[in-house]
Amino acid sequence: MIAPILAQIENLRDLLPLAVTFIVVVLLIGLAIFIFSYGKLWLQAWSSNVWMNPFDLVFMSLRQVHARTIVDARIMATQAGVGSDPATGITTRRLEAHYLAGGNVPRVINALIAAHRADIDLDFDRAAAIDLAGRDVLDAVKTSVYPKVIDCPDPEKSPRTTLSAVAKSGVELKIRARVTVRTNLKQLIGGATEETIIARVGEGIITAIGSAQDHQAVMENPDRISKAVLERGLDAHTAFEIVSIDIADIDIGENIGARLQADQAEADTRKAQAFAEQRRADAIAREQEMKADVAANRAGVLLAQAEVPMAMAEAFKRGTLETSRNGAG
Repeated sequence: MIAPILAQIENLRDLLPLAVTFIVVVLLIGLAIFIFSYGKLWLQAWSSNVWMNPFDLVFMSLRQVHARTIVDARIMATQAGVGSDPATGITTRRLEAHYLAGGNVPRVINALIAAHRADIDLDFDRAAAIDLAGRDVLDAVKTSVYPKVIDCPDPEKSPRTTLSAVAKSGVELKIRARVTVRTNLKQLIGGATEETIIARVGEGIITAIGSAQDHQAVMENPDRISKAVLERGLDAHTAFEIVSIDIADIDIGENIGARLQADQAEADTRKAQAFAEQRRADAIAREQEMKADVAANRAGVLLAQAEVPMAMAEAFKRGTLETSRNGAG
């Protein structure tokens, strides 16, 4: 029984070199595939002081994650000195999660770098949330650094080019304003957009002009309008912070008050004419009624006169008329 066992052991010893050779060949083939597919990428990360686990690169492909995007993002963040905190910083796993959620990883990294250069407090979580909310996080950071100018009204979104308001004097003023805003990153998620800023500023300008006693005061000091509008806090609950409101152009329109007074006077004249016409028609009707009454009375008199001969004839027939004469004699 020992002899067969020894024979099997000898056979296994003969197969061991083949097995080792097979494993080595498989490893070499796998290494070659890795070097061909990820060698340049891994070497680029290593030379940029970014440690990437080789297996992570392989698993990224299995998870349908573009490894080049993740590695480039890590390299940019590391070179810019952004997200170095291992707990809240920029890690491979967090970048993969944002990529799989449909986020724009390069744009988020560029926004973080721009915010870091401008000394703006913006971490990866907030930047990723802004990006997933559908907002352009990089444009938001740029707007925070370089304020944006919005026309009020916006000619691209409205057919009107000026705001129309009427002072208490009745004179119309046509105004075009320019609003300088910068992004409020803390309220960017859920905050109102530019359309709300334009609507609020337009309402504030119209209200300020409407409360002015005279249009000339507005023409002399347009900055009163800007100050009055700014004091109302129109940027509350919006994604922007209003820096300034400047009156770019102001023109005099129609004298609405005079036109309204003229229209009212014309309406009063027409009303008086209508009343006079009604009184004249009533007088004519009353005259016709009086004429009808006179005609009726005349007809009554004629009827009475017609009855006198008949009464006399009847008296002759009865002989009462003679009796009456004798009695009188």
